Amino acid sequence: MKAFRIFTAGLAGLVLAASAHAAGDAKHPHAPEGGWPFEGVTGQFDQASLQRGYQVYKEVCSSCHSMKLMSYRNLGEPGGPFYDPEYPNPNDNPYVKALAAQNEILSPTPNDIGEFDYRPATPADRFRSPYPNVNAARAANNGAAPPDLSVITKARHGGASYVYSLLSGYPAPDAFVEREVDGETVTYVDMSKLGGHGGHGEEHAEGLLRLNPGQYYNPYMAGDTTPNYLGDPRHNPPGGFLAMPPQLIEGRVEYTDGTPATVEQMAHDVAQFLAWAGEPKQTKRKSLGLAVMVYLGLLTILLWFSYKRIWRNVEH
Repeated sequence: MKAFRIFTAGLAGLVLAASAHAAGDAKHPHAPEGGWPFEGVTGQFDQASLQRGYQVYKEVCSSCHSMKLMSYRNLGEPGGPFYDPEYPNPNDNPYVKALAAQNEILSPTPNDIGEFDYRPATPADRFRSPYPNVNAARAANNGAAPPDLSVITKARHGGASYVYSLLSGYPAPDAFVEREVDGETVTYVDMSKLGGHGGHGEEHAEGLLRLNPGQYYNPYMAGDTTPNYLGDPRHNPPGGFLAMPPQLIEGRVEYTDGTPATVEQMAHDVAQFLAWAGEPKQTKRKSLGLAVMVYLGLLTILLWFSYKRIWRNVEH
C-alpha cells in the first residue's frame, strides 16, 4: 500500500510538471519556405539577402537593439554582406566606409576645449548603440531593456527560424477586439481569428486573450498565457507576452534592389543577417572543414595500406 501511494504521488507530480511545462510552451519556430541557404555542410549565406537584412536592421531594429559585438568592418569581410574581393582589407572598402559614416558616435578623445564631440563612424568602430547604457534602455522601454542582437540566433532555441517566426508571427489586425471593462477599454486577441503572417492556417484555441497595457502577444514568445486567457484553461494558447510591438509592416523598408518588402521577406532577410552576425566566419569555417575532411580521408587510406604493408609477414 505504501509503495502504491508513493507511485501515485510521483505520477501526480509528473502530471503537474507536464502541465506547468505546457503552460509555458511556445509554438515551435519554423523556417521560411525552402529553408535556409546557409544550412548544411556546404550551405552558404545569400549575400543579396544579407544586404537587405542589414538594411532592415539599420532602418527598423537599430532604433532599439544594439549589436555590440559587431564592427562596421565586419560587413566587408569575406562572407559578409558587402564583401568586395578588390578590397581584401575591409577598412579600405569605400562602400563600408560610407555605411559607417552614416552613423555618428561619441569621440573617445576630447576636443581642444575638453568636450567630447560626435564624429562620423569609421569601419573600425563598433555598431552604434541606440542607448548609452542598460539603465537608459530600460527607462526608454517601460523597464524592459531590448536584448543585444549580436548573437541572438545563438542564444535562442531555433536560431534564425526563431527570429523569422517571431517577427512574422504577430496576430493579424483583425484578431484584436476592444471591450469596456469597469469603465476602461481593454484590448483582447480573438484566438479564433489568430493567424498572423506566420500562422500557416493552423488551428488555434478559441476564446479571448487579454492584453495588459504595454504588452503584445506572440505565439512564438516563451511565456505563460494562462492568467490572461478567458477560454478553456486546459487549452490555453501557446506563446507569451513581450514589450515589442509588431515592427515589420508591409512596405516599411524600401529595398535598394527593388525586392518587394513583404513581412515575410523582411523577416527572412533580417533573420539571415543576424544568423551571419552570430557566426561571420561560417563560410571560411565550412570551406576549411571540407578540406580537412578530405585530407583526413586520404590520410586514413594511406595509414591502412601502411599498416598492411608493415605487418604483412607478422601473424596475428
